[in-house]
Amino acid sequence: MWRTYQGSCHCGEVRFEIDAELDHVRVCDCSICRKRGALLHRVEPENFRLETPLEAMSLYTFHTHTARDYFCPKCGILPFRRPRTAPGVWSVNVRCLEDVDLGAIPVQRLRGSRLP
Repeated sequence: MWRTYQGSCHCGEVRFEIDAELDHVRVCDCSICRKRGALLHRVEPENFRLETPLEAMSLYTFHTHTARDYFCPKCGILPFRRPRTAPGVWSVNVRCLEDVDLGAIPVQRLRGSRLP
């Protein structure tokens, strides 16, 4: 079922809202995702509303510099990113959403470590 979710980093400096059906989360085994431990769900741009300007966030890129990881510069949490394999969508860290039962969402495991 589609619904609107409020999201934020740990300290609350970064805030956003999404419309989504959380029918799955993605867990990737690439080097950065494995260490970060995020549960990701992709959202089309029209279903993502950022309340904090991107310019106020820290940006991290690596390898091909296509993926764009946005962090709160104050608490260091990654609330969302632009994935390398689909840079036109937002990949939201579901752990940053309010009122979500993480144990009730099916997990899709990705083999990002095998991408060139």
